[in-house]
Amino acid sequence: MMKIRTFGAVAALALALTTGAFAAEPIKIGLSGPFTGGSSSMGVSMRDGVKLAVEEVNKAGGVLGRPLQLVERDDEAKNELGAQIAQELINKEKVVATLGFINTGVALAAQRFYQEAEIPVINNVATGTVITNQFKKPDYDTNYVFRTSAYDSIQAGMMAEEAVKGRGYKKIAILADSTNYGQLGREDLEKALEKLGVKPVAVEKFNIKDVDMTAQLLRAKEAGAEALLCYGIGPELAQIANGRAKLGWNVPMITSWPSSMQSFIDIAGANGNGVMMPQTFIEDKTLPKRAAFLDAYYKTFGVTKIPTPVAGAQGYDSVLLLAAAINQAGSTDGPAIRAALEDLKEKVEGVVTTYEKPFSETDHNAISANIPVFGMVKDGKIVYAREEDAKNSGVVRKKEKATN
Repeated sequence: MMKIRTFGAVAALALALTTGAFAAEPIKIGLSGPFTGGSSSMGVSMRDGVKLAVEEVNKAGGVLGRPLQLVERDDEAKNELGAQIAQELINKEKVVATLGFINTGVALAAQRFYQEAEIPVINNVATGTVITNQFKKPDYDTNYVFRTSAYDSIQAGMMAEEAVKGRGYKKIAILADSTNYGQLGREDLEKALEKLGVKPVAVEKFNIKDVDMTAQLLRAKEAGAEALLCYGIGPELAQIANGRAKLGWNVPMITSWPSSMQSFIDIAGANGNGVMMPQTFIEDKTLPKRAAFLDAYYKTFGVTKIPTPVAGAQGYDSVLLLAAAINQAGSTDGPAIRAALEDLKEKVEGVVTTYEKPFSETDHNAISANIPVFGMVKDGKIVYAREEDAKNSGVVRKKEKATN
C-alpha cells in the first residue's frame, strides 16, 4: 500500500534532511478556493488539509526528488475571479496541476482553461454533478477534470431515500439557493424523488446572504410538507433551521453536506440539532490514518476541530492522489499526469478512504455512492447519524466499480 514516505527516494530524503532544502526546482501546484467570505470555512479547511499533505510529502523527499510548491489564490467564491485565477495560474505561474474549487459555479467557469491547456485539475470539494461531465467523450477526446468529493446526484439520492424510504414521507418540500450549486442540486433532488414516485409539494428558492426564510417555509408548511430537503451552504441552511424553529414547525430537515460547516453550527445553535447531511468524513480517530491526520491538523492550526471536516479531508487526499500520479508518470507533463490518474497502479491510503483505481478514462469521480454516510448535528458537533455507521467507523468503505 502506498504510504506518504514512499514518494521520494532515500537519497533525496537524506539530502532534504541534511541540507534543509531541495536542490531541485519545485513542482508548482495551484490551489484555488474561497479563503474569505461566506464559503471561507470550506475554503480554509480545504486549504489547510492540502497544506498538511504537501508538508508531509515534502518532508518525505517530495515527488521525483522535487518539493511540491503551492501557489494559492483566493477566488472569493466568485465565478469571474475563479476564471481569471485559472488563467494566471496556467499562463504566469506555470502550474502543473491545480487543486481546489469549493463552489460549483466557480469550477464550471474556471476548469475549461485547464482543459484547454491540458493541465489536470482535481475538484476536492465542489459537488455539482456536471463538473466531471463537462468535457466527457464523445465531445472531447480527453478529460482533465477529476474530483474527490461526493457529487450531487449521490447526495440527492441519499437525501431522497432517507425521507421517502427511510421515514415514509410522501410530502416533501425542497428549498435550494439560487446559485448554480443550489439549482443543480435541486434538479438532482427532483430526479431522485421522481425515481421514488414522489413529486415535491413545494419547491422554494432563496439567495446567498438571505437571513429570513419565513415566506419560503410558510409556503412549504401550507403545502403540507412532512420533511424539508435543502440545498445550500452553511449560513443560509442555518437560517432555514432558525426559521423552522421560529414557526414552531418541527419537521425533519435533511440537507446537502454543507450543514456540517462551522457557520451552520454557529448560526443555528440548538436549532441545528438533528439536522442530517451526507458526509464522506466525520471527525473520529478509529483508524490510525485518520487519527494522525486529525492530530496534525489540530496541532498545526491551533484548533480543536476542523471548521469543515469534509473539505479538510478531501483536500488532504487530493494531494496524495496527485503526488502518486506524478510519481507514476515520472513527469510533470499534463497529459502524462492525466493518464496516470486514470490508471493509478498503487493503492493510496487517504483519510476518506483507501483509493484503489479511483479514476478511469471514463470515470473521473473518486467517490461512489457507498462511501458517504449520514452525519448529524448534535450539540455543536457532527456525529454519525446512524448507530451502525458509528460502530463500523473503523471499516474503510472503498469505491464500487459501477459509478456515474
